[in-house]
Amino acid sequence: MPGLFRTGDPFLDLRDRIDRAFDSVFRTDLARTGWPGWDKPMPKVDVAETGTALTITADLPGIDEKDVELTVADGILTLKGEKKAESEEKDKNYHVMERSCGSFARSFRLPETVKVEDIAARFDKGVLTITLPKGETPKPEVKRITIANGGA
Repeated sequence: MPGLFRTGDPFLDLRDRIDRAFDSVFRTDLARTGWPGWDKPMPKVDVAETGTALTITADLPGIDEKDVELTVADGILTLKGEKKAESEEKDKNYHVMERSCGSFARSFRLPETVKVEDIAARFDKGVLTITLPKGETPKPEVKRITIANGGA
C-alpha cells in the first residue's frame, strides 16, 4: 500500500528523494559493511555559552538515564549511550521503519577555562543538559632555558 502514509507534503517527498540520492553516492560498500561510526545514530546537540558557563544540551529521546555515560579525560568530554532495541514483532509487516537503536558516542574538546571539577549534568524527559562552569583563563607558564656554550 504505497499511499498509506502519504502526507501530501511535496517537501517531505523531495527530502526523501534527496536522502536516497546522497546515500547512493556517498555510502560506499566499506560504509555498508561497518565503517566505524558511519551508520551510528548521533544525538543532536546545542552548545551555548554565557559569561559564566558553557551548556551542552543533547536530545536523547527514548533513552533511559541509566544507559547514558558522561566522562571527562584529558580535556575531552565524552557522552556515550545506547538506545535499546524494542522487541520486534515477527508478524508485523513494516511500511516505514525510521527509528534507530544502538550505541553512540560524542566527544567535545573543552576549553582550558572549564572548571572540570564543577561540571554538572541533568537528565529530564529525554533531554540531557550539561553545565560546564568557566573559571579564570590559565596564565601561560614561561620557563627560561639556559643555553650552554657549545665549546665547553
